[in-house]
Amino acid sequence: MIVDGKKLAEEIKASLASEVLKFDKKIRLAVIQVGNDPVTEKFLEQKKKFGSAVGIDVRVYKLSEEISTTKLREKISEVIHVKENTGVIVQLPLPKQINTQYILDAIIPEKDPDTLSSKSIGLFTSGRSKILPPIVGAVKLILEKNSVEPRGKRAVVLGAGRLVGKPVAAWLINQGAAVTVIDENTLDSKAYTLNCDILISGVGKPNFIKMEMVKEGVIAIDCGTSESKSKVVGDMDPKISEKASLFTPVPGGVGPLTVAMLFKNLVELTKK
Repeated sequence: MIVDGKKLAEEIKASLASEVLKFDKKIRLAVIQVGNDPVTEKFLEQKKKFGSAVGIDVRVYKLSEEISTTKLREKISEVIHVKENTGVIVQLPLPKQINTQYILDAIIPEKDPDTLSSKSIGLFTSGRSKILPPIVGAVKLILEKNSVEPRGKRAVVLGAGRLVGKPVAAWLINQGAAVTVIDENTLDSKAYTLNCDILISGVGKPNFIKMEMVKEGVIAIDCGTSESKSKVVGDMDPKISEKASLFTPVPGGVGPLTVAMLFKNLVELTKK
């Protein structure tokens, strides 16, 4: 079965639009953008469009690509203290000269819908967070909608990045799955991918996972995005959908759902 992430995102959009109307104040998402990366612009447009559809203001703070870590931290602190900014996110990736985690740690959990600051991550991994990282929320919803229980299943997570691998692996472990995380240091990744029940990837390598690397009936969730021949593609060969019991395509799978979960988190934080 191929998951229709757009349809699930539309359901969340409709629910949030009616919820937002109940608030007696305007909700605003502040986005810190450093530089003018074309791929980043595409993601920002998705967020602006979604925000507009549910009645949430998306305010982008554009900053120079040459900015220093110190100056960027100062700017974020300034943005966080603007009362009208209900939530604050940093559009990743940041330029190489920036200490990314130090920047993310400037965001207080009460205004962190991306759940990327060290405090927010700590609350999430210990089960004390009211919200889940957007990517985890997307994966959780996909599994729930298809009656997949992670407990007792063998799960492989490709990539150990802060946006996908680490939070997804932590959540699966908390759900009782037997989790293996594969990164660039892992030898013979096929030996792991061939024997897993749930395969989740976020490495950003076009069609990295081939049909012969997965077993029949695998649950394949592709969280990776990259460009190949001017097209957005995922980590998994689309033909894997013929073998998988559940498959998320790129584009149209996890991507739109992750954006929806970001705004769902923002609404939850506003309630608090």
